[in-house]
Amino acid sequence: MEHLLAEDTAGDPCSPLKWKHKSLRRLSAALGAAHPASPPTVRRLLETLDYSRKVNRKALALSSPHRNEQFEYLQAQKQAFVQRGWPVIYVDTKKRELIGLFKNAGTIWCRDPHRVNVYDFRSLAKGIAIPYGLYDSQRNAGFVYVGTSADTAEFAVDAIQWWWQTDGHLDYPGVPAVLILADGGGSNGYRPRLWKYALQHHLVNSTGLSVTVCHYPTGASKWNWVEHRLFSPVSANWAGEPLTCYEKMLQLLNATTTKQGLVVKATLTNIQYQTHIKVSDEQMAALNLTKHATLPQWNYTIKPTSK
Repeated sequence: MEHLLAEDTAGDPCSPLKWKHKSLRRLSAALGAAHPASPPTVRRLLETLDYSRKVNRKALALSSPHRNEQFEYLQAQKQAFVQRGWPVIYVDTKKRELIGLFKNAGTIWCRDPHRVNVYDFRSLAKGIAIPYGLYDSQRNAGFVYVGTSADTAEFAVDAIQWWWQTDGHLDYPGVPAVLILADGGGSNGYRPRLWKYALQHHLVNSTGLSVTVCHYPTGASKWNWVEHRLFSPVSANWAGEPLTCYEKMLQLLNATTTKQGLVVKATLTNIQYQTHIKVSDEQMAALNLTKHATLPQWNYTIKPTSK
């Protein structure tokens, strides 16, 4: 048996971790008439040689050499804003949802299960929903801005502007600045120029706020509080419920609560956001953007442009 596996075994030669490429049936056939063995017998022989069936294990995490430094700096910025009574919001985009009779993971108590489409074809949907979430840690309040076109930087900034216009300016009257904690990628990542450009022209200049942005390091998006303080309760609340229309989705979002007192407010926008917008070097140079001395690629402040 071992000689058959010699060239079909993968793994670490310095450890017991190894696996085979051939199936039980192929190994059984390879033994031939000289050493007949059925596939179940081959399986038992493999177990005596320390082989077993295994699945892929997610164990190789991306890690930036500046990971700890950024987390420490992010925490220091957060504490400084909280001590002054200034708002700190966590932002991110939840996965897009198909609107219609589509299966939604989870179970619910009912006499008869919902009948939904067998296939999740986009052509069968009434539309798509792109939930952009904001979590205010000081108020334990969540806000979800649901788009119907594309997850762009302008869409992300409009969501933040909606929060400020509806609740932010009332919860934090007269504050001069806001801290945004965002992932390193996506529509609100540190690379897209349009994210910074839209912050300047759609939020900062219109509100007069100074906006400081700190991005989570690469591979650390799970530490973003919006994931487990807002999106996790939302997913639990609509588990097993097909999102048959936008109205139902908004109702489920607005009804999301937790024992800790989370309150969620949601709205729908039908704005059609354009994709692939280019921001020139001249437009970037005109921004009133100051990079921080600590990890400037991830930390920066945008102030209103002087008139």
